[in-house]
Amino acid sequence: MDFLHRNGVLIIQHLQKDYRAYYNFLSFMSNVGDPRNIFSIYFPLWFQLNQTVGTKMIWVAVIGDWFNLIFKWILFGHRPYWWIQETQIYLNRSGPCLEQFPTTCETGPGSPSGHAMGSSCVWYVMVTAALSHTVSRMDESSTTLHRLTWSFLWSLFWLIQISVCISRVFIATHFPHQVILGVIGAKKWCANPDWIHIDTTPFAGLVRNLGVLFGLGFAINSEMFLRSCRGENGYKLSFRLLCVVASLTTLQLYHFIKIPTHTEHLFYVLSFCKSASIPLAVVALIPYCIHVLMKPSEKKID
Repeated sequence: MDFLHRNGVLIIQHLQKDYRAYYNFLSFMSNVGDPRNIFSIYFPLWFQLNQTVGTKMIWVAVIGDWFNLIFKWILFGHRPYWWIQETQIYLNRSGPCLEQFPTTCETGPGSPSGHAMGSSCVWYVMVTAALSHTVSRMDESSTTLHRLTWSFLWSLFWLIQISVCISRVFIATHFPHQVILGVIGAKKWCANPDWIHIDTTPFAGLVRNLGVLFGLGFAINSEMFLRSCRGENGYKLSFRLLCVVASLTTLQLYHFIKIPTHTEHLFYVLSFCKSASIPLAVVALIPYCIHVLMKPSEKKID
């Protein structure tokens, strides 16, 4: 394992030295793989377009995150930026210096990478859903077009996964073998205490997933969902597009809601409530509001 760690540090140093100019892009790709974006971007977009795919995405993301949490507890892999401080390998000489960034200080174990694992699961669902939709609309004479679509989407899939993996190694959050495999120490060796986020702990992820599942179950069985998404408007493209825009806009405002972190118990309770409110808003509240707003205009036309 030390062999993997030592060579991993050399790879990170090489990336940070030669690809520093691409920091903005790599930081963006790291955010693309952030499991939290599944609930704030990918889920509301796909659920309004296809409820089956959106629900499947939630379950794949949650189950994948749970497996990732189990593997982290079993493997308990060190993260690069604090392994170099804890290891005894560099006792007789100064250890290598790894640059840290605002997104570096994740506080849970590093193996396997949750970003790489979550990103591959969710993008797999999106690519297969897009392929099944396009294939169903093609006739037998469109074989070439189908092959081109297939090649493009899977090439895009692997391009995104590789970029996410490289970005996680670049910011010294993971060793290369950890992204391939898909909390005290973290706080101790973080260069800037302001970069430490309690929402990156494994328990925070567990609370977030439980909240999302609770909210999804409650929303799907609500009267608002049955009247809007399961009603006549649910089959109209204009209704779905309005729901997409309203959902994405509303969930971006969630970023301005800052949960207090001075008390951990309060943070986890509020985190559960915030996570549960996301599917409630996307599945029930927003579609119902748009459904109510569309009714008067339809009556006037009649």
